[in-house]
Amino acid sequence: MSDSTAPLDRPRTVLLRGGEVHSPADPFATAMVVDGDGIAWIGSEGAADSFADGVDEVIHLDGALVTPAFTDAHVHTTATGLALTGLDLTGARTLADALARVRAHARTRPADRILLGHGWDASAWPERRPPSRAELDEATGGRPLYLTRVDVHSALVTTALLDLVPGITDLPGYAPDAPLTGDAHHAARAVAHGSVTPAQRAEAQRAALRHAVSRGIGTLHECAGPEISGEDDLTGLLRLAAEEPGPRVFGYWAEHVTSAEDAERVRELGAIGAAGDLFADGSLGSHTAHLHEPYADADHRGTAHLDADAVAAHVAACTEAGIQAGFHAIGDAALTAVTDGVRAAAERVGLDRVRAARHRVEHAEMLTEATIAAFAEYALTASVQPAFDAAWGGEDGMYARRLGPERARTLNPYAAMLRAGIPLAFGSDSPVTPLDPWGTLRAAAFHHTPEHRISVRAAFTAHTRGGWRAIGRDDAGVLVPGAPADYAIWRVGELVVQVPDHRIAAWSTDPRSGTPGLPDLAPGRDLPVCLRTVVAGRTVYAHPNE
Repeated sequence: MSDSTAPLDRPRTVLLRGGEVHSPADPFATAMVVDGDGIAWIGSEGAADSFADGVDEVIHLDGALVTPAFTDAHVHTTATGLALTGLDLTGARTLADALARVRAHARTRPADRILLGHGWDASAWPERRPPSRAELDEATGGRPLYLTRVDVHSALVTTALLDLVPGITDLPGYAPDAPLTGDAHHAARAVAHGSVTPAQRAEAQRAALRHAVSRGIGTLHECAGPEISGEDDLTGLLRLAAEEPGPRVFGYWAEHVTSAEDAERVRELGAIGAAGDLFADGSLGSHTAHLHEPYADADHRGTAHLDADAVAAHVAACTEAGIQAGFHAIGDAALTAVTDGVRAAAERVGLDRVRAARHRVEHAEMLTEATIAAFAEYALTASVQPAFDAAWGGEDGMYARRLGPERARTLNPYAAMLRAGIPLAFGSDSPVTPLDPWGTLRAAAFHHTPEHRISVRAAFTAHTRGGWRAIGRDDAGVLVPGAPADYAIWRVGELVVQVPDHRIAAWSTDPRSGTPGLPDLAPGRDLPVCLRTVVAGRTVYAHPNE
């Protein structure tokens, strides 16, 4: 593909030609010039000839597609790396399969003080129950094991791990033979993650960062916090990302802020906001999302971690300190608490200041008309994960079992959010769902609930520019002169303009529309293959066969 044999990681002047360049500056562009860490020119193949002799490298695209690199707006990097390199149960189809994988992992890791794993989802198994503690004790040979559910809001542990956590049986969220939630889960997680050495942690982070760029992702938003990972984990990741080639990493620290001193501590950690997974509630899969009405399959309404007063104090303090605030909120009651709290903060510090801060809410699944209107009024960014619907939506999915079909159909209303003018930033919540940007776009465009579907173009914007706008940058995530040279090259099939309404699909390939095309993401179609990922003008991934 390239005429240069220069090192891959040195910024230089590069001409890309002979492909399709996805740019609003020119919907028919076939060529692009990158100068150092920025985009210098975009245009046609004929005009590219005038640049050919003055560049360090010419990349012949051979029909490939060039797009902005994706931004994943919600990632847990270390946990993603541990899942990639360790025990990952996301592919387990039955209880017996899960236990067999635990046994095999225990055999292959005899030196690990604590076994770590992720990804079980009993709601998808025919047995409809997770392994018992006794079954896990047997499968591990009595060793300590910490095994998170796919949503990471509950965990299975062995007896040997319980013995390492003093007082855990007295903490909220402990049950004699059920997954740990709440404070008991956080205590077990702290002990389990404390067993990971700095070298193991760095290697897991490297694995996750390598995997991200192989998927055309140029930027990650790391959602860290005292109940999730730890200060050393965040600072180590930010240092690693700054020192080694790979994606850009922006960190959020999910700690409640009520003063300027609290906000300064967040800054000292290198975080750009006190946001991310600051929990207003839990998750639907673990029955801990906070609902206005009880679960369909449980006689309670989940768990509230923050009320409107706590939300207001946090948003007001962050706004006054000039940093972003944000929350994890999934259930309708949690989202009501968040929007009520933001309203109170706006009354205290001023609506314009709150809007300008671009505070954000992660997940935002059970929105109502009232909370959608509040998001729009206060310019809250919705950091959302369309793959959640792909995994758990539909008439027979986990959402329907937890909430009943009627409530389940209201979840993740992306079309209504866009109509209201809510800024969307797409992500994966990896390792909850995979780092898979084109799959994420497909999930949004082919949502289980047709009225929530959005165009591929709108989804693409949410997964590129949306992530940059969520951190206050309006000049990135798009291929135009002057923008950062963060881009990916893809092997693709036909390019179309794909919309969620079948009545207008007939003009989807008409060049007269003047709209840059994107790959056909219809279910069953092959997804694009990443050939190269470039961040700030440096190639950070090249496909081994190209």
